[in-house]
Amino acid sequence: MSRVLVAGFLHETNTFARSAARWENFENGEGFPRMHRGPEVLNLASVNIPLGGFVLEADPAWELLPVIWCAASPSGPVDSAAFERVTTMITESCAMQKPDAVYLDLHGAMVSENHPDGDGEILRRVREVVGAEVPIVVSLDLHANVSDLMLHTADAMVAYRTYPHIDMADTGRSAAALLRRLIAGESLAMSVRHIDFLIPTISGSTMSGPARTAYEMLDSVAGADAVLSIAMAFPASDVEECQPCVFGYGVDEEELGHAVEQITATLRDLEPEFSLEAFPTEQALDEALWSVTAGASPVVIADTQDNPGAGGDATTTGLLRELLSRDAPGSALAAMWDPEIVRAAIAAGRGNCVTVTFPGSASPGDGPLTETFEVAEITDGKVHFDGPMMNGNDLAVGPSALLRKGNVSVVVNNHKAQVMDRNQFRAAGIHPEEQNILVVKSSVHFRGDYTEMAGRILVALAPGPFPADPAALPWRNLRRGVRLGALGPAFEPTASH
Repeated sequence: MSRVLVAGFLHETNTFARSAARWENFENGEGFPRMHRGPEVLNLASVNIPLGGFVLEADPAWELLPVIWCAASPSGPVDSAAFERVTTMITESCAMQKPDAVYLDLHGAMVSENHPDGDGEILRRVREVVGAEVPIVVSLDLHANVSDLMLHTADAMVAYRTYPHIDMADTGRSAAALLRRLIAGESLAMSVRHIDFLIPTISGSTMSGPARTAYEMLDSVAGADAVLSIAMAFPASDVEECQPCVFGYGVDEEELGHAVEQITATLRDLEPEFSLEAFPTEQALDEALWSVTAGASPVVIADTQDNPGAGGDATTTGLLRELLSRDAPGSALAAMWDPEIVRAAIAAGRGNCVTVTFPGSASPGDGPLTETFEVAEITDGKVHFDGPMMNGNDLAVGPSALLRKGNVSVVVNNHKAQVMDRNQFRAAGIHPEEQNILVVKSSVHFRGDYTEMAGRILVALAPGPFPADPAALPWRNLRRGVRLGALGPAFEPTASH
């Protein structure tokens, strides 16, 4: 019987964001499942995350040795205390258990306060403990910043193929299949090619467009024994490794390299099609109201530049302000993050009025918003995900309030979480299918559950801390020559860097 150590530690780091990821953020999960430790890690088999798929696909002859699984909402770097605490749990378990193999569920775009390549550092430490002969297999997010350290430390890695990430469990199953081959003694060659431009997150949905074209090639250009991945990178991680790439593993090294090169060439040819398609705030509302009048409702508007799933804090007021100004029937927004406003709403009580100030963010063009609302509902903030994105997850955003002014409803949570599932509206007392305009603090993940329902989906560029255009960020550490977006300018470090 092979003894397989299992652990997960995921964070997508926006190095330009203000909020750090601390231990308590990983304990809560902030949209991901809460932290699981020891045997309870295996309970995540019912959730659409990579570790869940791995556990379900694990060979019955394996003894699984679960350590910890935790994730936190994208933000600024992981603070050193949290990074060391979780990583030490994993490495100490490796030293004590002496496993025959290791499976790690990682993101691939983690930056800690002391380690620009957080995932590479985790892998380096695990390899140092288990030795060169123990196979290490890793599942990665589609937005991983794949480093040379990661590629040359792990025996095999595989990334999600969908954005929204509805295939996370499938990716864990693929990791289990790779590990089975390695445990059986199979030798796998590795090949990698890099892409020379950053892909804006809102341009990378695999539900349509150039990303769909590229990802559909993954199973068609190589032999049945090859496992290929495209990592789009996370275009808000100011580290040298932030660069899309195509990588894969297979038995026939020459065939593998040819397949990786084919996909890379296709992505390079598709570069112009990855350009941004989004509207300024007022124009987005104009388009939404026109669509509602034409019978295409509900219209879903993504507040992408304040997406908590990319480093935003769900505090910007631009789209809320515009909704209140238009006061269109059936308008709702989810979800603002403001514990003080939740406390004030609870103190006022359901059915009463409360005057509150949303502070906004430090982003240019955003600012405070003071209004008097009716407290329409108070809830416990517990949400079970039924949609395809992280299906089965139990989200806990703490006590929450539904505030209403005129025709506009706004969900306010005690913990931040990007909107991915329609139940995040339903749990607050809003039936999304019955609304005309839905504003979501999200970029792409909501599309998995909202596309079938929506009459139209728009992306709005309201001011926020996560610019949709990578060229708007003050980069310092990228590789020289990487273009800052599709057809964007090439990065050139200044003399001071």
